[in-house]
Amino acid sequence: MSAHRPLIPIAIAVAAAFALWYFAFQTDIWNFWMRLSLAAAILATSALVLTPDRAQLFQVGGRDMVIGVASALVLYGIFWLGQQIALAIFPFASEQIARVYANRAQLDPLWIGLLLFFLVGPSEEIFWRGLVQHRLGERFSAPAALLITTALYALVHIWTLNLMLMLAAAIVGLYWGWLYQRERSLVTVIISHALWDVLIFVIFPLTPSP
Repeated sequence: MSAHRPLIPIAIAVAAAFALWYFAFQTDIWNFWMRLSLAAAILATSALVLTPDRAQLFQVGGRDMVIGVASALVLYGIFWLGQQIALAIFPFASEQIARVYANRAQLDPLWIGLLLFFLVGPSEEIFWRGLVQHRLGERFSAPAALLITTALYALVHIWTLNLMLMLAAAIVGLYWGWLYQRERSLVTVIISHALWDVLIFVIFPLTPSP
């Protein structure tokens, strides 16, 4: 039964996620966006390999698109407000937020948007919600699975050496984890994540004023 599937493969996959995010954020091989895309693609592939019933992950309901788009817009609003508060409270916030956007110069914005929308965002959701949170939910309560997955998702960003980015990862991880738990739809969170990525990194970046 699925409830008794071992968690050791999941632990190994999460350890690999830490190694891959180190590769993406702490090495100089290739271009940052290529490293990040490769790391995300490997995570998604491992998630699909470890999920025998993988076809069920992509079942589409009538409300998936609506909820996905609406939740991305709500999350963007939360981050806009959160940035105003962070800039007022933390003296280091402006510099760290600016560092989040520093890698945009490495690739044309169109290509960044395409990679985020079609590869990076979906791949992260396939791994973190479709595999990790789902499998933890088979062993633990839904709130416990949500909190553990959120903590791991935030901690994997430790390689960014950016406290504001780790805090952002914790917020979005909790948000998408809750949305996945509520809707029971991976498609919904994929749409939300992919659209939010493009909004905040390409279309309407929240770069602090100098």
